[in-house]
Amino acid sequence: VQLQASGGGLVQAGDPLRLSCTASGRSLSTYNMAWFQEVPGEEREFVAVWDRFGRIYHADSVKGRFTISRDVAENAVFLQMNSLQTEDTAVYYCAAGRSNIYRPDAYDSWGQGTQVTVSS
Repeated sequence: VQLQASGGGLVQAGDPLRLSCTASGRSLSTYNMAWFQEVPGEEREFVAVWDRFGRIYHADSVKGRFTISRDVAENAVFLQMNSLQTEDTAVYYCAAGRSNIYRPDAYDSWGQGTQVTVSS
C-alpha cells in the first residue's frame, strides 16, 4: 500500500491542525494504521493507531488532545490535533502494518512525513 501524508504546517500553541493520510493500492481496513512523530536526533515515537480490528489507541502524551479517525470510503486516516503545544513540533508519519501496533519496525509502508511546527 502506498501512503501520502499531508496537512502539516506552522501554527501557534493552542491551535488545531488536521493531518491526512491517503492510501492507494489496497484497502486500509486490513491494516493497522498509525501515526508516528519524529524529532531530529530522536527515535520515531508512536502517537496513535486505528488497528485492523477497529480498536483505537493514543499515546499518553496526546490523549485528550489528538484523535485518530478513519474514512473507509476515502481510504484515508486522519489525525485531529487540538491544543497543540511546542513539544508537539515534529515530522509526522503515517504508517501501515499488520503486527505490533506500537513499534515503528513493525510497519511496512510509510508516508513521506509532514512537518508540524508549533510556535509559542
